[in-house]
Amino acid sequence: MASTADFKNGMCLDLEGQYYYIVEFLHVKPGKGPAFVRTKLKNVTTGRVIDKTFNSGVRVDEVRIERRPYQYLYQDDMGYNFMNQETFEQVSIPKDNITGVDFLKEGDTAEVVTHSESERILFAELPVHVILTITYTEPGIKGDTATNATKPATVETGATVRVPLFINEGEKIKVDTRNGAYVERAK
Repeated sequence: MASTADFKNGMCLDLEGQYYYIVEFLHVKPGKGPAFVRTKLKNVTTGRVIDKTFNSGVRVDEVRIERRPYQYLYQDDMGYNFMNQETFEQVSIPKDNITGVDFLKEGDTAEVVTHSESERILFAELPVHVILTITYTEPGIKGDTATNATKPATVETGATVRVPLFINEGEKIKVDTRNGAYVERAK
């Protein structure tokens, strides 16, 4: 059990049988009335963000979770198969529980979040930025860069990313896995 005084960003709570992450919180002490804590909570399974207010000093159930590195092996009809890099145990994770799944390629390392008591896998996260090779894009036209124009490009995982006109086929780019946006050329 934890109280509202223990809240911190990233803490995982069990509310009505659902697991939520604290995205942000704010202790509010109004001039009149009791203090309270205003929070933004993200549902672990659905990804939905909700606003919830707790009275100050209220006790909530804290969930202990662990983050472990897993290596992506292959995909089959059961889901995406990962291997624990410490125990070499293999697990299958459904597509819906992996953030940035469109940019996942064999051999990549993802961080898998598990419930520490039941060892149940909650979700998997790719690193924020990954480096991918462009497999197909239309050639850029010289002098066509007066504005921040972009064009679609297909990367090695099959996903489509909007890139600047000067990017060509075969180049390596850095992609943000949270929103699928082009960041920069890979160095």
